[in-house]
Amino acid sequence: MIILANILIVITITAGVIFTIVTSIGILRLPDAYTRAHAASKSATLGVLSIMLGVFFHFWLNEGHFSIQLILGIVFLFITSPIGGHLMSRAAYMSGVKPTELTVQDDLAEVIAKAKEKLKKEQ
Repeated sequence: MIILANILIVITITAGVIFTIVTSIGILRLPDAYTRAHAASKSATLGVLSIMLGVFFHFWLNEGHFSIQLILGIVFLFITSPIGGHLMSRAAYMSGVKPTELTVQDDLAEVIAKAKEKLKKEQ
């Protein structure tokens, strides 16, 4: 049982480290703020969650300590990190940061134009 627990721990922590490395490569290599924010929020979330899950498994399976704090940290991070990345990308868009030339479609411009028209009609 200890060997299986250690294999599970090593797999989850290794996956977390791999996702974290992919995050840093994505932040360095991707062309604009929006794709960098995507890399930072999505893969960093998976990386940290995997590492925290490995730590949880270690304490639970090897040490016999079920940590509610780690579970709450995992849930909190899973909920807030993607939302934070989305809000930062939205703030960058609203402040005028231009996407790369490789961007194919801008769905948010249409939504903002409709919202502005609606506000003008109400006034």
